[in-house]
Amino acid sequence: MSLLRRIGGCAAAVLAFAGLAQAVLAAPPRNWQMNLNEPASPTMERIVEFHNLLLVVITLISVFVLALLLYVMFRFSEKRNPTPSKTTHNTVLEVLWTTIPVIILVIIAIPSFKLLYYADRVENADMTLKAIGRQWYWSYEYPDNGNFTFDSVLVADEDLEDGQPRLLTPDNMVVVPVNTKVRLLVTASDVLHSFALPALGVKLDAVPGRINETWFEVTREGTYYGQCSEICGTGHAYMPIAVKAVSKAEFERWVAKAKEEFARVDAPEATTHLAQVGTQSTAEAASAN
Repeated sequence: MSLLRRIGGCAAAVLAFAGLAQAVLAAPPRNWQMNLNEPASPTMERIVEFHNLLLVVITLISVFVLALLLYVMFRFSEKRNPTPSKTTHNTVLEVLWTTIPVIILVIIAIPSFKLLYYADRVENADMTLKAIGRQWYWSYEYPDNGNFTFDSVLVADEDLEDGQPRLLTPDNMVVVPVNTKVRLLVTASDVLHSFALPALGVKLDAVPGRINETWFEVTREGTYYGQCSEICGTGHAYMPIAVKAVSKAEFERWVAKAKEEFARVDAPEATTHLAQVGTQSTAEAASAN
């Protein structure tokens, strides 16, 4: 009984740790963070709920397998069981270890498919945003708000202002209104990229010659950061994504200003700097080897 009590104590500790992991999800992003960002969209909220469900399922399975393994090692050791069993099959046991995993997979699959269909696309979007991945920056188009375009390029370290995160701050942020369904169209002009915004539950491949679609709705004002999540060359690490969510009135003022500011779109000068940085990093790595 003492062994079973110890196993039960270990199981309780693991479940308590799982509950702690769920509680810290509400913490803001920080250096060396090991958990998810605080959700800022309905999609991310559902992703967190699904994550928590999987956490419980895999924790229970791990505890059960560990307890079963320890029990078998203890109960059927050579000392306690000098004559080993010669059982070749057990119909009941075989049915159980077939049906139970199937039931577990169904429990996981149902919310998984619901989440996939929910995050796929939205029928009645309030606005459309198009993101184009390039080596190594992003271009954005607002077809429903004047059809203006601008490039978003990484701000160099020496130009960062106080409070701006390194490698996550572009010169031009995407601006969207809160509580607005945004249809997101993602493509690329050269190689594969990936548009990822963890706090909004968005991660979509940018494929040349193809437009992929998803949607998001920011539920509170703030600035949300992401990066290209597909290795795309020497400047892959220098493709930040920043989305600033503002009130609808402030968004209208920004649109009016952006129409004038981005009336003419030129190739960003910083792209040359990024290419030089990537080439220099590659050369340094080669010389070090």
